[in-house]
Amino acid sequence: MIRFFYNMAPNPMKVALFLEEAGLAYEAIPIDTKLGDQHTPTFRAINPNGKVPALIDGDAILFDSNAILLYLAEKTGKFLPRPDSGPDAGSAARAELLSWLMFVATGVGPYSGQCVHFRLFAPERLAYPIKRYDFEARRHWQIVDDRLAGTGYMVGGTYSIVDMAVWGWAPRIPAMLGDEAAMAKFPHIARLMAEIEARPAATRARAIETRHPFKADFDEAAMRNLYPQIFAPDPPTARANQAVNP
Repeated sequence: MIRFFYNMAPNPMKVALFLEEAGLAYEAIPIDTKLGDQHTPTFRAINPNGKVPALIDGDAILFDSNAILLYLAEKTGKFLPRPDSGPDAGSAARAELLSWLMFVATGVGPYSGQCVHFRLFAPERLAYPIKRYDFEARRHWQIVDDRLAGTGYMVGGTYSIVDMAVWGWAPRIPAMLGDEAAMAKFPHIARLMAEIEARPAATRARAIETRHPFKADFDEAAMRNLYPQIFAPDPPTARANQAVNP
């Protein structure tokens, strides 16, 4: 049986949605990052990066949510774009899938996450990083919205793992941007999110939260486990700069 290491953050939720959509049997194993479960030697042996999600499927060990989505989609043959006819149609469809899947992995997710971090959790609320990541998060989401305006779904005109990857992050757009009206600026994302949320698999995916209790308090211990760099000594270069520019 598949072993799925998760919490309720955007990236694990993408995988939870696929597992439920595909009807795969799996064991959900909680990794409470506020308690520091991600730093244990046992979990680091599965994911050296100490992040969720991770997945074990027989001898296969995977980490990074988009890698897991691609692995499961290719394993099951489900939720991949259907190629049009033609000798190169399969390659073209896969190229489109990989491009948009990696766009979510390297752009949408990181910029959205940093937007939240510098606005809410950085020890100093510095204007420039807040402005930069807010701008980049909005720019990336606008690209997604524009894409959906023309295609309905992210790739191939059908529901796929790329839509699942977007679903992990998109419902949190207002919270991530600190703007309750933000979703109104992305009507095509809002439409797709409403469609996915209405699917029974999405309801089942969200229900995994009830399987295990997760730490709720965002106290100093949680901050140390989530953002150890806040409490780490400044690197030598930073100390040297401070000496030159006290």
